[in-house]
Amino acid sequence: MNRGGIKALHAKLKHFLSYNYSHLQPFNLQCVFISNMQHFKTISEYCRAIGISEPMHPHFDIRSFEENMGKVVANMPPFRHEFYSIAIKADGAGQAITGHNKDFPEGHTIFFNSPFQILSWDIVPNWSGYYLMLSQDFLASSHHFDKLLDDYPFLKIDESLPFEIDEHELPEILNIYKRIKQEYLSENKDKFNFIQIYILQLLNQVKRLFDKNVDPKTASDQIRTADLKLLSRFQKLVKTSFYPDAQLETFANLHSPSYYAGLLAIHPNHLNAVVKSITGKTALNIIHNHILKLAKAELAQTEASVKEIAYLLHFESPNNFSAFFKKNTSITPLAYRKSK
Repeated sequence: MNRGGIKALHAKLKHFLSYNYSHLQPFNLQCVFISNMQHFKTISEYCRAIGISEPMHPHFDIRSFEENMGKVVANMPPFRHEFYSIAIKADGAGQAITGHNKDFPEGHTIFFNSPFQILSWDIVPNWSGYYLMLSQDFLASSHHFDKLLDDYPFLKIDESLPFEIDEHELPEILNIYKRIKQEYLSENKDKFNFIQIYILQLLNQVKRLFDKNVDPKTASDQIRTADLKLLSRFQKLVKTSFYPDAQLETFANLHSPSYYAGLLAIHPNHLNAVVKSITGKTALNIIHNHILKLAKAELAQTEASVKEIAYLLHFESPNNFSAFFKKNTSITPLAYRKSK
């Protein structure tokens, strides 16, 4: 840990020990309930858990449901994973559940999974169709997916809506999956260049079918709900990360939107776009406003030195803190304290 980090830890400890906790509500044991729900960080980990072989590539995979039948766990209890999945069930019985949505269509069904959603399934081993899985590292490796959730918002719906397509719409979707899989299994050195283009084709085809088959108001309401939930989670993270007893990574940069985007498993640009669309402020504005509020409270209500406050608020140095404070208030920290 660097010198600034050690000083920040010392300042936080001093602040924590001197804090008055008399106003806090009685402790609720329900708050510390730890779920035993499985959480899969990688595609490989997920494949092992459901009983199928690991993928050829750590950040991408495509398979037919047929090749999994007889191997895959037929009844999977609720779990989470950290990647995207797009699937087409051409035929088969049973259902896959995302979030609270248990209305899984019986016919030809397109369905999605997004990072951190609660998923489960109970299927009969007679499914046909395809699914592909994309890690966030895979998406970040290509400029084609820079605005993935803006261009294809159905992927960010917290309670993704599976939808049924008509018989005549099925062949085109299946053909795209077949092309992706054929390229994936090839020895071509440039195969992922083609796979990226085919995935874009698939996403656009799914978007066309989604817009046609899903009620626009229902979709719009759920997308708006997803954005509001993301904003709420971001604001809560910003607030709790500055708590005196917060458990942080050694090199956590609490002043950077990228840090919170990483915790939320989204691209920083998407986080900023959602925050700005709802609040009119950037993600960095939200962070700076919170830091400024904490700084003013410390200056007005405690006897902590500017140096201690600087490290308490995770600045690299007191000079950086003073420059930040003056830039945002037009006066120095000491001048602000004297004015109170």
